[in-house]
This record gives sequence, C-alpha cells and structure tokens, in this order.
Amino acid sequence: MNLEEYKGVYVFAQQVDNEISSIAFELLGKAKDLAKDLSTDVTAVLIGSGVKGLADQLAEYGADKVIVVDDPELKDYRTEPYAHALASVINKYKPEIMLVGATAIGRDLGPRVSARVATGLTADCTVLEIGDFPLQAVPGQEQLHNQLLMTRPAFGGNTIATIACPYNRPQMATVRAGVMQKIEPIKGAKANVEEYNPGFTPDNKYVEIMDIVKSVAETVDIMDAKILVSGGRGVGSPENFKILEDLAEVLGGTVSCSRAVVDSGWKPKDLQVGQTGKTVRPNVYFAIGISGAIQHVAGMEESDIIIAINKDADAPIFDVADYGVVGDLNKIVPKLTEALKAEIAAAK
Repeated sequence: MNLEEYKGVYVFAQQVDNEISSIAFELLGKAKDLAKDLSTDVTAVLIGSGVKGLADQLAEYGADKVIVVDDPELKDYRTEPYAHALASVINKYKPEIMLVGATAIGRDLGPRVSARVATGLTADCTVLEIGDFPLQAVPGQEQLHNQLLMTRPAFGGNTIATIACPYNRPQMATVRAGVMQKIEPIKGAKANVEEYNPGFTPDNKYVEIMDIVKSVAETVDIMDAKILVSGGRGVGSPENFKILEDLAEVLGGTVSCSRAVVDSGWKPKDLQVGQTGKTVRPNVYFAIGISGAIQHVAGMEESDIIIAINKDADAPIFDVADYGVVGDLNKIVPKLTEALKAEIAAAK
C-alpha cells in the first residue's frame, strides 16, 4: 500500500428518508479541523436514491466536495449495497481519513467497509486529532507525524485509549453523536458535486425489506434537550425519580440519568449520559445524586451551566459544577421546584 496516494478527509453523510442526519454535520465540523491540520480538503460521501438535492446542505456545513452515489438499490439502508457503495468510493478516491457516525447505521456499516478495504477501524471515538505516533518518541523507533489519533473509552468506560492506524489507509473511525461541534452554516454555499455509481447487482446477500414500521418516541431525545435534570444512584430508588420529573416539568426540561441508574434497571438506556451513554450539551444540566465519575463527566462537561446537588461535599461532581448545593436531595429538590413554581406564577 502506497500511503502517499491517500489524500483528504472524507465523511459518510448519513441520510434517512432523504433527510441528512445531524451526525453528518457534526462530523463535517471536525473534518474541517483535521483537514486544516493536514492542508487538505473535506469530502462528503452521500449515498441514497434521489439524494443529489441534499448536497448543498453539506456544502453549507463545510464540505468542499460531495460525492453522490445515487441508485434505486440505495433507497433504504441495507448493509450489502451500502457497504459496496462506500467501499467502492474508498477504493476509487483513496481518502486518507474516513469518518462515519456511530449511529445504528454507522456501527453496522463501518466495520464491514473497513474489512473490505483492508484497514483498521476505531469505534465509538470521542476525540480526534492530528499528531505523532507513538505519542512519545521511543528510542530506535521512527515517530510518524500527521497521524489521526483516535481516542475512545475502553473496558466499559474505565479507561481511555488513544489508537492510531499508521500503516494502513484510510484511517477509519466511527464517532459518537454529540461529541463534535457543527460549524456555523455558510448560507448559500453550493456543493461541488461528483456523481459516481459503482453498479449494483442484487444477489442473495441483499436483504429484502418487506415493511418499515416507524415508532413514535414518547420522550425528547436528551441530546436535543436544552435543560436536563439528571439523577444518579444517590436518588435512592426509581420511585424517587418523581421529584426529578417534577422539577423537569416546571423547567420545561427532560429527565436523564447516570449509568448506575440504567444498570439498576431504574431508567432506560436512552436516558443515560456518559461515555457509554449519550454526550449532551444542554444550556442547564442538573446533576442530582451523581458522584461525578470521569465516565459521566465526559458526557456532560460541555453543558453551559452545571448545577450539582449531592450530600457528599467531596463528590467529584463539584469540581466541574458551576453551582453546587451540599445536602439531602429529598429536601432540596422539592423546595427548589416549589420556589420555581412560585416565581413562574408571579411572573405571569
């Protein structure tokens, strides 16, 4: 493999029902940073049927070029045709870096594509940067520059691993939603579009979709919430979450939780914040009965305002909190809720 042939930072621009997923815009924002460090360009790969009209949106969020693979076989996501499409793009255009969102689709697609193009894949990354490998110079070993350093939680979130792929290309990573920042859209940007179709021949590996049934979510996605009231093991019981729900209702917010709560079966995984849950950036984040382990903090430390309530004055959560209250949450939270209700009523 001639590594010098591989140039550019590529992003798989996931779309569902001809609507680009938010993760694609987040990845383009990070791709711009990486491309700047490497003095190269950003290319979005848009796969689907009748999707060419979406290309300008990708240009608005930072894509210098958009490669469109458009075919009726790509109307709905299926592993085989999508893997064939993306692997064919990689083999033809030879990107140095290929980023895929760690969504349900991306987690299925990324590993299959990396195997087809004979490269490694670092899954569920939370940090991406350009640097040297090894990180520290080792006597007698060449230190390679301008490598993609991919950081991800390992061993259930108990440690952080930084991984490189120095001898194969592209350097591939799936990236968790919510950890990268979109750029401010460039209004009126027009995409430089290149159409490419490797050809699709359905065979017995092509899944036949008989029906698509869409479920309606009963709760707001915590990644979209502006105010989160998050509870940990210190809340005490699933029934005790009622006082957090009351506070969230008054504030127009959403309840979320720590991993310990999910592991205890008190709340569903969709509400978990942290390295092994979701990364959130609300305007206000209440950490109630949460100790502040590094795995949880990594998922919420970018919140605009963090308010911690915990009976342990030495809890690590107070190190990242903007405001902290030491005391019994069973007394503090209901009083806070009542005070807020009174303030809102007075304002009306």
